[in-house]
Amino acid sequence: QVQLVESGGGLVQAGGSLRLSCAASGRTISSYGMGWFRQAPGKEREFVAAIVWSGVYQYYTDSVKGRFAISRDNAKNTVYLQMSSLKLEDSAVYYCAADWRPYYLGSYSRTQDFGSWGQGTQVTVSS
Repeated sequence: QVQLVESGGGLVQAGGSLRLSCAASGRTISSYGMGWFRQAPGKEREFVAAIVWSGVYQYYTDSVKGRFAISRDNAKNTVYLQMSSLKLEDSAVYYCAADWRPYYLGSYSRTQDFGSWGQGTQVTVSS
């Protein structure tokens, strides 16, 4: 089982930027797709972005397209989420997740696509 630890969250003003990191341990993630989800108080966990194991394809929810970018460094066993032009509605706990299927090249958007989760990191966007 892979362990995932998120970092990089914090308080930022609207329009600002943050980069989240997700460090994996226990096994390599180079063969697995990785994703980011978020959950705001009182709301369900929602898909934000995902990247396939090779890094060739990325997927985003519509509300973050053009503002967020997911990337991975397999040599460091780490996945990143660069967030720019942050809005108040981006405030949430952000979770990193790892797919349970190696070498999967299909699309991502569901929590069921992922079998391992981190503890989350809080992102708060202020006006």
